[in-house]
Amino acid sequence: MGWGHRYFAGQAIAGALWWVAVFTSPAVREMTLGALDPVAVAVLDIPLFVVASALAAAGVRWAAIVSTGWTVLVAVTLAGYATVTAEAGWGVVAMVAASAGSIVALCLVLLGRIPTEWLLRGPFAFRPANARPAQAAHLAATFGQIAVFWALFLAVIPIVAASLEERWAIALPFPAVAGAIGGVVLGAASLLGLWSALVMSTLGNGTPLPAAMPNTLVIAGPYRWVRNPMAVASIVQGVAVGLILSSWVVVVYAIAGALLWNYAIRPHEEADLERRFGAKFRGYREAVRCWIPRLPVAASQS
Repeated sequence: MGWGHRYFAGQAIAGALWWVAVFTSPAVREMTLGALDPVAVAVLDIPLFVVASALAAAGVRWAAIVSTGWTVLVAVTLAGYATVTAEAGWGVVAMVAASAGSIVALCLVLLGRIPTEWLLRGPFAFRPANARPAQAAHLAATFGQIAVFWALFLAVIPIVAASLEERWAIALPFPAVAGAIGGVVLGAASLLGLWSALVMSTLGNGTPLPAAMPNTLVIAGPYRWVRNPMAVASIVQGVAVGLILSSWVVVVYAIAGALLWNYAIRPHEEADLERRFGAKFRGYREAVRCWIPRLPVAASQS
């Protein structure tokens, strides 16, 4: 049994146990379904979620599609219901997690792998920057990117997530000092991100943008300590914003971003760097860790 089938087997068991809890525990029913009629929901959910997941685990491919489609539909519908009524927030959390797991498992069942390369198409495909523009043009593009990304990923999305967390009544208490700690960490991580961007755009003859990647392998500044300090800075910034907003959802969002980058994006990025820079990048990769800082290597670029 492959990992995709194992996931659907676990989901079928978890779904069955959840329905037992719904009908035996008023607290579970209220937290996950709110005022929805459990019988009416069970009539659809048991065959389309529990039974379909069990069939998917047994190797029935169409059942994996049905289970995944239903799970995503329930997650979206329940999120709308929770937003309107302020009920069933923990049900949304459970179904969003199940949707993510089901999509990954469906890929494993149908394709035998997770097609992470689909994330790197169009404007997100790796391409070297035009080497002709002046350094000022690369700097402008880099800091324009930073402004847009920070506004979207460190302001708009976290504020919306924290607002939904409150609306869905799933907020958890944070220590009183969390906001102050988050502010300090956010400032330090932001400085690291700006420093990394400046070094990349001035020494790399390109930008951090996937569609305009540097033409020179940069091993200077923070790149002597970790291979992708901008990714480290971004993830720490996200966690810091979660602390400032006292939002566990935002903290999880930042951690999920770290996992997505590490397992879905980084392998493709480093494969592209190895194709373009060969032994020089391989030596750099062996000398400098991706996440944990190491004593700096000699500053150079080639």
